[in-house]
Amino acid sequence: MNSDDIERLFQAFATKDERLFQQVAQEIIEHEEQLNHHLVAIKLRKIIKDQFKDQSKYQSTLSFRTQPIPRDNEKGFPLLEIKKPFSDWSDLIISQEVEERLREIPLEIKNKDILSNYGLKPKNKLLFYGPPGTGKTLSAKVLSSAIGYPLLVVKFESLISSFLGETAANIRKVFDYIESGRWVVLFDEFDIIGKKRDDPTEHGEIKRVVNNFMLMLEDYQGESVLIAATNHPQLLDSGVWRRFDDIIQFELPNTESRIRLYEKKMSVIPRDTTIDFASFANQSNNFSGSDIEQVANRAMKNTLLDKRKRVTKDDIERAIIRQKEMISIREKV
Repeated sequence: MNSDDIERLFQAFATKDERLFQQVAQEIIEHEEQLNHHLVAIKLRKIIKDQFKDQSKYQSTLSFRTQPIPRDNEKGFPLLEIKKPFSDWSDLIISQEVEERLREIPLEIKNKDILSNYGLKPKNKLLFYGPPGTGKTLSAKVLSSAIGYPLLVVKFESLISSFLGETAANIRKVFDYIESGRWVVLFDEFDIIGKKRDDPTEHGEIKRVVNNFMLMLEDYQGESVLIAATNHPQLLDSGVWRRFDDIIQFELPNTESRIRLYEKKMSVIPRDTTIDFASFANQSNNFSGSDIEQVANRAMKNTLLDKRKRVTKDDIERAIIRQKEMISIREKV
């Protein structure tokens, strides 16, 4: 930790700037990892995670700086949810190319003053697309931690109203709230609001909503990072794609990534030395990262409930078979 980090930590303490503290803490943890001080990094991350385990405590620290969470007029449901994830780059197991493009975002924000000297600004409108369970939402959480901005998750089940005109008003409320601070904003299941305007199954109200959203997205000039994520890019209106600074495709993990996923997800419990994750990776072709996490969880639960101390090859194989059955059911729905 250099003198600049120490000065920024003291500044964060003196001004009660929690966001600055989180940002500096994350940078220090990453620096310790680069030095291969993994034990120190793990201890520091645990301290932070334990401190902010209670999300209500975190929200209370924001209350004096932000306006009330906007709500839908029809049912009174909140349109947004504030989160403060502590996810690390090591939590992401994705292609090197995608990770490099994601890492550009906090780097550009950190050097925004340099960019502004040349009339440039950091990318802050991103579109993530790809199959479910491939890391889109987790990437938003990692960016939130890396940048030091809280994560705002837009709740589309509240945003979409049965009242004509109310949905567009809800979108306006969301963008007004975003203007109140600096956030990483996740519009998950974005195809709900960004769908094609020429879809014959949709009525005129939805087309007006899509138009309004695109205009608000295009006009937004704030410092927040806006992320739209979708599993169904084919449903998006062609005009939506042009509104983003970068478009990132998330794909199902390859064999190497599946091996890494198994190793990471099953690292919390001992396993038989005969277990070969390469073999399980081959059996898990077309599995998403989420699918592999479910396999790992099922195998570990089975081990613990049987009061055994080690995961066996049989535990994992049975969990893979079960997951394949679930995928087959999911694809038929």
